[in-house]
Amino acid sequence: MAGHHKILIIGGGAAGITVAASLQRHGVRAGDIAIVEPSDTHYYQPAFTLVGAGLFDMDKTRRSTDTLIPPGVTRIAASASTFAPDGNSVTLSTGETLTYDYLVVATGLKLDWDKVEGLSAALGHDGVCSNYSPTHVTYTLDCIKSLKPGGRAVFTQPPLPFKCPGAPQKIVYLTVDDLRRQGIRDRVEVEYYVHAPVIFGVPFFARQLVKIAEACGVKVFYQHNLVAVDSKAKTATFEIVGGEKQGQRIAVPYDMLHVSPPQSPPDAIKSSPLANAAGWVEVNQNSMQHVRHANVFSLGDVASTPNSKTAAAVRKQAPVVVRNILKLMHGATVENGYDGYASCPLTTANGKAIIAEFVYGGKVTPTLPLLDPGQQRWLGWWIKKSFLPVLYWNYMLRGHEWFPRHNTAFKEPAA
Repeated sequence: MAGHHKILIIGGGAAGITVAASLQRHGVRAGDIAIVEPSDTHYYQPAFTLVGAGLFDMDKTRRSTDTLIPPGVTRIAASASTFAPDGNSVTLSTGETLTYDYLVVATGLKLDWDKVEGLSAALGHDGVCSNYSPTHVTYTLDCIKSLKPGGRAVFTQPPLPFKCPGAPQKIVYLTVDDLRRQGIRDRVEVEYYVHAPVIFGVPFFARQLVKIAEACGVKVFYQHNLVAVDSKAKTATFEIVGGEKQGQRIAVPYDMLHVSPPQSPPDAIKSSPLANAAGWVEVNQNSMQHVRHANVFSLGDVASTPNSKTAAAVRKQAPVVVRNILKLMHGATVENGYDGYASCPLTTANGKAIIAEFVYGGKVTPTLPLLDPGQQRWLGWWIKKSFLPVLYWNYMLRGHEWFPRHNTAFKEPAA
């Protein structure tokens, strides 16, 4: 049937390509799989923090999408506009309607720059930067190098959920390290404005990060949400979202403003029958199967699962999605194989990182044996900068699944 695919994957980012490659390795014919993906360029986004600090080559983060699609798998250069799961169909931005036996939704999320007044127009000049933007990530380094004695660098963290929960503060510590190497750290104010009441959502790692921020001389302001940017006046406006001053707004002058933007479900997902009340694809948090449509699965940033949105989470989710599709094909019951695993390499200086690994409920689950997972190490830096990019391009995106198990029996030391 023209326009029909046995397995239709919406989104050709990390999640979509990994699922397609893994399905092939499990014996599904490439001709039975199609990926809908509008972008011709694929980015290794976890390296953007390092790019922004001048510690990774931007050219090494991008490859042609077509070179990453598994051989024989059809790529449709379009995006999804509407979903009709009762009829097993998806209408594309081109107007074409596709049907499917099984649907995998892996669109990722939307960087919602316009939720902050003036941000879209301010981005990329006059000291306003963001490592979340592939267009502007290299400008972050320009902003760091432009800081002078007497200057102020301001960093923001948006409301959850957002991609990589550690990313907003990683660049804070890398900036501090750069200023220290320039010999001007004690003459530049560094401030971090956090929407949440804590510096990180997992208490074990939050305790370490509070100490690191203090040692770096970073002033942390909790429950402050960026609402407006005036690039001409070089002023950021924050709304206080908790405590006695809730609802009040403050204006903060800056010389450098690094923004981690609000993030939202794509409009086509938010308005679809697949979405929950918050707009994310509503799936079982362990099986990744849609709660109302049994032949629909979702993973990655667009899924409603309450895990941290990281590439490591996708690496653990994809095998569960693949196994469960195969189980449905053979009339078997799906399994609850995903435990909420995520990993966030927290870069705390040039040459140091904490490898934060955890599952649902904030339980710490390290992969490396014997080592205290809360400590900054050169090994963590090497994993972040050298090992993980190779794992991503040459292993994960090619559908390889085996990886050492994370330790769910780990006992946290007393606080």
